[in-house]
Amino acid sequence: MTTVTNHCCETMSRQVDVSCAEHDNPYACPDALIEFSAKFQEYGLIIHDGGTSSSAIAFCPWCGRRLPESQRDRWFDELERRGIEPGEDGIPAEFEDDRWLAGPPRG
Repeated sequence: MTTVTNHCCETMSRQVDVSCAEHDNPYACPDALIEFSAKFQEYGLIIHDGGTSSSAIAFCPWCGRRLPESQRDRWFDELERRGIEPGEDGIPAEFEDDRWLAGPPRG
């Protein structure tokens, strides 16, 4: 089960959770504007060019609030600390979403 991230505003929440009856993939849906990676806590504007690209954003386009700092480096550091090599080893389920963030930061 994944945890629910509290986004900065109601509009951002709606945009992150947009669903489309016509498109299963948000990158194929012209109404999908925002990509959110729960495991990295990263937001991006979807680039509708036929691929799965997005452009990282630091502020909400609707309310202007600063978005959370990316946890990408911390994610890789924590896997390394546990002796897990992404791409070679199986990634524990809690690292596929934001559950891993409940642990204390390692430094």
